[in-house]
Order: sequence, then structure tokens, then C-alpha cells
Amino acid sequence: MNANTCNLINPSSVETATHPEQNSSSPFFLEEVILNELKTHIGRMPRSAQALANRISTEVQRVCDKSTRIQKSGQIRSHQLYLAHHRLNKCLDYYKAGSSRGRVDLHSTLSTIVYRHIAPAKAQLGFSGRYNLIEDFLQDFYAESLKAFRRENEVIENYQPRTQLELAEYMSFTEQYAKRRISLPNGYSQQLIILRAQTFARRQPKETAVDIEQATEFSKGEDAEKMQRSAVVQQVRSQMVSNNPDPLERIKRDRVIASLLEYLKNQGREDCADYLTLKMQDLPASEIDEIMGLSSRERDYLQQRFKYHVEKFARISHWELVHQWLGADLEQRLGMTETQWDEFIGKLSPQQLQILELRREEKSDEDILQILNLTPKKLQKRWTELLEIAAQVRNDDK
Repeated sequence: MNANTCNLINPSSVETATHPEQNSSSPFFLEEVILNELKTHIGRMPRSAQALANRISTEVQRVCDKSTRIQKSGQIRSHQLYLAHHRLNKCLDYYKAGSSRGRVDLHSTLSTIVYRHIAPAKAQLGFSGRYNLIEDFLQDFYAESLKAFRRENEVIENYQPRTQLELAEYMSFTEQYAKRRISLPNGYSQQLIILRAQTFARRQPKETAVDIEQATEFSKGEDAEKMQRSAVVQQVRSQMVSNNPDPLERIKRDRVIASLLEYLKNQGREDCADYLTLKMQDLPASEIDEIMGLSSRERDYLQQRFKYHVEKFARISHWELVHQWLGADLEQRLGMTETQWDEFIGKLSPQQLQILELRREEKSDEDILQILNLTPKKLQKRWTELLEIAAQVRNDDK
């Protein structure tokens, strides 16, 4: 989400306002704030703006009313404004992207989430095979999310988003609906769309799951000939011998590199960004030195700075993006096996355990700071230490 899209009242500063709780329960309080922001950012107000503001306001108030923590905080209005800001920001992101680009962005976001879960566990499918399954799955999921939108909002039974603003609202709702956390019997939780994708995968015909050993085993006899002619086996073999990288993995990798370059430039480290660009071209060190005009000592110093910023990027500012690319995000136990995860949990302090659980529940940093009474710097330090422990356990050769 683009943090600059709109700027409702800063939740952290609401408590200093005069009579912060005055009219916080008014059904029109949030609507007025949302409508004012909409007018600021999209200009002429479409007819659907009032209904959108009403739906966001109603949902935000419902969440705040049901949350014991928010009710006990004494800062109900600040939470209402924060949640309204979050929902309106996401809606405006899709609105400004436009219907065509917005659909592509939503489809890409959801495809990335379900990519690893869309096929049966033993199905050795490459990008094309998974792409077809993802397309089938998401068509059904979009229909499900529309039904959920109708059910959870006061709209007519056959409601269809038609205006650009209505479509942006629906796409924003769909992304949020997909990422809802569903509690599981083992005490963990999982995103709704992943649970749907896993159910979808279990329903796939068993014959599409081909063991990789079967695909490489050259047996004799009639059964072997049938196996050789199997389209699925041929697909597995073609994936095994193909040198082409997975397009989705390449997209993820390019996204990480682009974000790292932008991060380095924002940190004023143009030299590190240039160094990364040259390294990506697989140039030898001597040629990089010549292009950048570096002595051996200057190169060593640049490499140290580069390593420092890459570690900061990977473990602090963009840890989620990097871990998702590596298949080591929170949904994947930070890339650890179940045994490693248990070992990892045993190494954490009580506070780190709390931070981990709050992050798994997708709490915002603002909420975590408030719940644990931490400063941003301390939260950053604790999380960096936690990721370092995870890396040690994950990379342990024992």
C-alpha cells in the first residue's frame, strides 16, 4: 500500500486533540472524514462515494466495537481513524491504478500468495501447469469474494461493481478478504486464500501427481511404455531438463532487485546501487574497479558498506519482501522445517515470542508498539535479532 495516498488524522496524535472521544460513536463522524479525503484525492465526487464512505465507516465501527482491546484502550477514535485510513488508502491505490491495472495488480498479488499451494504436494508442476490451476482457482475465488462482499455489506442481492470507485472498493475488499486470518486447531492461523488453495489442490485428480522418480525411471514392458507416453510424465521431464528459470520466480527476483536499488538510492548510496548494477551483469572485480574508478582499498570499503545495507534491507526495511521471495516468509515458518521451527521457538525470549505471534496475526507495527509498550527502535532491534536466530537455525548444517 502506498503510504502517501492519503493522510487522515495521525492516530498517534489524536489523543492530544480537544475532546478526543467526542462524537466518536456518531454514525456520521467517520463518513464525513472519509468523504472529505475522497474529495481531496479524486476531485468530483461520484454518486457511489457516499455509499462507499458508509460501508467503510460501518465496518470500522464494527471492528472497534467487537475488539475488547480497543474498547479498553480509551482511544477509540484514534483506532477508528487508523482503520479507516488503512481501508481508504488501499481503495484509493486501486482507484488510481485504474480498472485494468488494478485487476492486474490484484491478480498478481493473489497469484503470488497461492503459487506454492495450488497443486497437490507430489505434483511436479512448473510455471505453465501452476498458471492454469491458478487461473481456474482465482475465477472461483473472485466469485466467492463478491458473494462475501454482498453478504457483509448492505447492498442489493445481485450487486455488481460498475463505476471505477466501486470496482476499486471491490478489489480492495477482495485483497483484504483473501488475507483474513483463520484460526486453526493447532493454535496457529492461516490466510483464508491459502486454505482455499489447499482445498482446491486436494480436489485435483490424483493421476496428475507424478512422483519425480517415476519420471526418471526407464522401466521395461507394457506399463513402462504407457508411462513414457503419459502427458504428465512428459511435462515433468521437460521441466527437469529445461534451463529456463521459473517466470514467477524471476518476477519476484526482479521485484526484490528493483526495491533494493531504490532503497540504496534513498539512503544516498548511489555508489552501492552502481556496484549492484554492475555485479548483476556478472562483470569481474577488475572491470568493476575500472568502471567505477576504485582502488582495491576503496573497493573493500564499498563492499563493506554494500553488505551492511543489504543486511539492513533484508532484515529490517524489506524483510517481508525478501523472505517471501526466498519462500521463507511467516506463512512458511521463515523457511524452517517443523523440527527447526520448534528449535527456533525455544531460542526466543518471551518478548520475541509475543512479537512473532503479533506479526503472524498481521498486526501493524503501530499496534505492536502499543501492545508491548516498545519504541520503534527497540521493536526493530528485537525483530532483527529474531530473524538472525531464524537464519542461524535454518542454515545449521547439523
